[in-house]
Amino acid sequence: MLLIPSIDVANGRSRIVDWPGAAAGVGSPTDRPERIAERFVAAGAQMIHIVDMDGAAGRPANLDAFGRVASRVAVPLQVAGGMEGADNIRLAFAAGATRVVVSMAVADRPELLHECLDVAGDWLAVGLDQRSERIAAYPWHRPAPPSLVDLAGELADHGVRRLVLSHGGAAPDLGFLAGLVRSIRAQLFVAGGSTDTGTIKSLRDAGIAGIILGEPLLTGAIDFATALEAAA
Repeated sequence: MLLIPSIDVANGRSRIVDWPGAAAGVGSPTDRPERIAERFVAAGAQMIHIVDMDGAAGRPANLDAFGRVASRVAVPLQVAGGMEGADNIRLAFAAGATRVVVSMAVADRPELLHECLDVAGDWLAVGLDQRSERIAAYPWHRPAPPSLVDLAGELADHGVRRLVLSHGGAAPDLGFLAGLVRSIRAQLFVAGGSTDTGTIKSLRDAGIAGIILGEPLLTGAIDFATALEAAA
């Protein structure tokens, strides 16, 4: 199972300062995404995930940061935030990204989804919120809100091969995830919700393809080397 470090970028800088040696008072802090990505790749990361915090306005806003990271690491760079639409994906790819994550909104706009798939193909993932209340609250253009299982199956039928499930900080429902892995034709990635190596091992055993972790790794709440061992 992949363990994917995530960096939230706003105005070209990491939202969380990374200082691996903070507890011992060694090293120096940095908010430069490219330096943070380099450290994780040197420690064994096989992919880097970047969230463009300024991209919610409808288009990517931190393309320069994508480029700086891509120029410093030789692993896939997955980006999220403002990716919806063929032109936005092309901009991200031109900047150095190799994979993109689009929002749940595309599930309600098949024409937009296929536009994105035409550009990104198998390197497109759709982000879904696992919390049923969040799904129900979305202004769907259909008679009734879908369930997460229905959404996941629907997206897989359209050709989406990767789904990123967000938990909003809540602990993952391992039984539900294991059942979802078995029932759909897509890889499942989990974003957030892992606060210890036990959860990481359980997600691995449930068949999850990868875990995307940001703040717990950047703050040192979870040791990256230990987490890698748990995911292997």
